Amino acid sequence: MKPKITAFFPAIIWLIITFILLTLPGSDIPNTSFFDIIYFDKWVHVGMFGLLTIAWCYPFLKISTSTKKLFFLITAGVILYGIAMEFVQEYFASQRSFDLYDILADTVGTTIACFLLIRLHNKQKQRSIQKNEPL
Repeated sequence: MKPKITAFFPAIIWLIITFILLTLPGSDIPNTSFFDIIYFDKWVHVGMFGLLTIAWCYPFLKISTSTKKLFFLITAGVILYGIAMEFVQEYFASQRSFDLYDILADTVGTTIACFLLIRLHNKQKQRSIQKNEPL
């Protein structure tokens, strides 16, 4: 069983939103006291990329044939997207720069999401086995 294409619409929309946010000129990012939270930028990266991973993996959660490998491949793809976006920021976005710590934050968010999704998928699989019904 494969997920319907419509199941990926939230992931596509979030991908577009992250692209826009990551390529905004530095001068367009508001400067308020809210952003004075320590490492606020890194927490934003953790959340954005964790959510991106969840959005791309979600359509596969209820499919019993989904494997850890699939979730790891999606995670790797999201991490590669994060790395690519740092290069886009460095060379194509105005007043933005490459930051290795952003890549680290992207990777942390993506990895946390991946392991949570795998755990959730395993629990759903176990529940369906116990009830003796398909996932």
